[in-house]
Amino acid sequence: MALKTLIEEANNEGMNIMFSSKPRWVDVKPAIDVVPGMKENLVLHAGPPVSWERMCSAQKNGVAGAAVFEGLADTLEEAKAMAAAGEIEIDACHDHATVGSMTGITSASMPMMIVDNAPYGNRAYINVHEGPSRNRLTYGAFNREVEKNLIWIRDVLGPALADAVDAMGGMDIVPIIARSLTMGDECHNRPTAGSALFALRVLPVIIDNGLEREQLAKTARFLGETEHFFFHLGMAAGKAMTDAMSGIPYCSVVTAMARNGTEVGIRVSGTDDQWFIGPAADIEGSYFSGYGPEDAEADIGDSAIMETTGLGAFAMAASVPMAYAIGGTAEDAIKYQESMAEITVTRHQAYQVPTLDYRGTPVGIDVRKVVHTGVLPIIDTAIAHKDGGEIGVGIARPPMECFSQALRELHRVTKASSAQARS
Repeated sequence: MALKTLIEEANNEGMNIMFSSKPRWVDVKPAIDVVPGMKENLVLHAGPPVSWERMCSAQKNGVAGAAVFEGLADTLEEAKAMAAAGEIEIDACHDHATVGSMTGITSASMPMMIVDNAPYGNRAYINVHEGPSRNRLTYGAFNREVEKNLIWIRDVLGPALADAVDAMGGMDIVPIIARSLTMGDECHNRPTAGSALFALRVLPVIIDNGLEREQLAKTARFLGETEHFFFHLGMAAGKAMTDAMSGIPYCSVVTAMARNGTEVGIRVSGTDDQWFIGPAADIEGSYFSGYGPEDAEADIGDSAIMETTGLGAFAMAASVPMAYAIGGTAEDAIKYQESMAEITVTRHQAYQVPTLDYRGTPVGIDVRKVVHTGVLPIIDTAIAHKDGGEIGVGIARPPMECFSQALRELHRVTKASSAQARS
């Protein structure tokens, strides 16, 4: 059989796995209890693996903040010295079945939302969203207010969510995403409708579970104000689906795009968990008042898992406000989304856009098409300050060298497999 045919059949198999996956929120537990390979002195970060010396400033601040939060160090300065000495370990979220937005900082006691993909027997994990403040550990900010909020999430919100999802018997994620696309979300930078649908499902159960009145009121306010809350569950759902389609021989579909502010890494199904890495790009976007490009970290976060599964910029036509936020128009939103059809395998069966007559979003980034067309994936993203905090929103593209490296390796692997099959 021709190699091209083998690759196309493998790509179709990958898409069938994605479409038949059933990501379902099933529990909330501390990272140390559920995340594979988690340790007391380990802090996970977004993007491909990176050494402490090469880690960007916001991510270093996040690691140090997590170490103080976990009681591993008394001060940020002490934590950074311990990380430099290897006493505090760091590793990529993706290598632990986990994803994290922006800096991706995840540590042992943080409550993790657990997403189960029953048809394929795998799970994915993400920490609970920190709330509406622009100063969050996720953005590399750590102070007393950030710490107090993390403690409340660990001690109150996390257990309340665990009790709620247990009482509900779990929550399917794809139907909420699909509905939110019809309500103005693109599910990455603009997940407002999804978060509202989530709150409508969860809050009555939390009320019925008898949470103490003051904490119930705080929880309701928190979910009402946190427009990006459901976004984290969407990320974990994406991770569960793409992990299930990893390791398909000959498959040229991207299963992860991840950024750490220093580098961008991609993974491809046919080369399993191997990273292909290039430099992180600057972000094209709009800055909040008082900030500019000189304040910003380069592209950062695991949240491009959304684009990997046909959301975010790949669904921008569903969310015209996102285009306006980055200085574009409704026409630009459609152009951004539809340009991604040039580099993808198919259209998503469940993620459909009303303004395009319910056409499915482009999905299944094919490294062959990226290299052959020169069209790079677009990623919707936020902008982190070098010293911590959120300072804007925008779009970014991973470097071509990630895809050219991946294509060369895929060619080597598939050629070897084909030769072995003939012998």
